[in-house]
Amino acid sequence: MSVLDNRALNRATLARQHLLERSATSAVEAVSHLCGLQAQEPQEPFVGLWSRVAGFRSQNLDEALTERAVVRTHLMRRTVHLVTADDALAWRARHDAMLRQRVLGTYRSELAALDVDEVAAVGRAVVDDGRPRTMSELVQAVEDRWSGAPHRSPHSSLQPPPRRALGELLVAALIPMAQLPPRGLWHQRAGVRNLPLAAWLERDVAPLPADDADPVGQQLLRRYLAAYGPASTSDLRAWCGLAGLPAAVKAVRDELVAFRDENGRELLDLPDAPRPDPDTPAPVRFLPAFDNAILGYHDRSRIIDDAHLGLSVAGHRVVLVDGRVAATWAVRDHRLDISPLRMLTASEQEAVHAEARDLIEFLDEGIEGAIVSRTE
Repeated sequence: MSVLDNRALNRATLARQHLLERSATSAVEAVSHLCGLQAQEPQEPFVGLWSRVAGFRSQNLDEALTERAVVRTHLMRRTVHLVTADDALAWRARHDAMLRQRVLGTYRSELAALDVDEVAAVGRAVVDDGRPRTMSELVQAVEDRWSGAPHRSPHSSLQPPPRRALGELLVAALIPMAQLPPRGLWHQRAGVRNLPLAAWLERDVAPLPADDADPVGQQLLRRYLAAYGPASTSDLRAWCGLAGLPAAVKAVRDELVAFRDENGRELLDLPDAPRPDPDTPAPVRFLPAFDNAILGYHDRSRIIDDAHLGLSVAGHRVVLVDGRVAATWAVRDHRLDISPLRMLTASEQEAVHAEARDLIEFLDEGIEGAIVSRTE
């Protein structure tokens, strides 16, 4: 079995993620290929797409959101993702159990005595009116219906839990929800208003097939490898939050090729997916906070050093130099501050500045210039 070192994996990841060369695809096609973009910070997907799509403009994503081609919803890892409408409807049922388990685990004591199915029924009855609601408004409506329901026994042990826990359970687990525009539009600071996915997209969420071979999981696996491979089953699990998809892996294994990484882990891949020469030059790229090119793996060593792993979960925006995380960036006091994590050569600094100038033009936030801090 062939061994792929970290540099070979790095170049494969960059190629799959459209970071080795910007793609000529549309914004919607890019979101689809990437299996969505993590989007709990609403403005971050714009930078993620700008770094990946040739000629990308902010209005491209705004139009996709308002025209309902893409949608903001809780999905992989119980995190808000920007995904295509088709993927949201096709994948949501496969994520239902995980979403429910994660909320119940986070609020274990608050939700311990809850009849979750009854909460779901009450919640669905509330949202059936098609009215967009904030989480607070949804919780209030559920509590009002709950306390006033004529069928409820006065001796029932079911009492409304703390509002935050109930809200998270409803919007992130029990009812497939879309976060409506203007949330997520360019330079907008709108709060979250929720509407059931089926109502917003005017199509029902696809039911989970009763098939032990897990056909939805098979699709997730193939799509994941196309955008992230070669990768291990633990990488797949870290990306989606599901339990490794063993039945799906077993069903499609004969279609895949296998490699080993430097530590002996098995890596699966699609036979014809790009695996560029490890010496392929990699351009400077500015990535947004929580970019899945980093978070989409259990072993992130192909793109970020162990010493800097905390950056990937702390919301720092990062700069790739020669394909690896080499700096962080932030906009402060009308300038783009770039803080290297290692010494940059003169040619690397020049390339960073060139890409920074293009980013400043794209951001259109009155940024006066970029500065690279000294490496300590």
